[in-house]
Amino acid sequence: MTIQPIRNDADLRAAFERLESIFQATPGTPEADEMEVLVTLVEAYENRHYPIGPADPVEAIKFRMGQQGLAAKDLEPFSSQGFQP
Repeated sequence: MTIQPIRNDADLRAAFERLESIFQATPGTPEADEMEVLVTLVEAYENRHYPIGPADPVEAIKFRMGQQGLAAKDLEPFSSQGFQP
């Protein structure tokens, strides 16, 4: 196992390619250990270079509604019930 830092997007692509080939590695094998290390490196690189901030709550609701095929009108029956904490 030769592990190198992920310094750029080309290194990231190479790490993903390697992960594809060892993703189903049996736990306790050198390939499984390599997979764990690569996942950690990929996460660190992505967090540093492609951070994802918190979602806007309204946009998150709209996105989920879109996934479910819902429109604002579908929520009207719930708006008359009021909020009960």
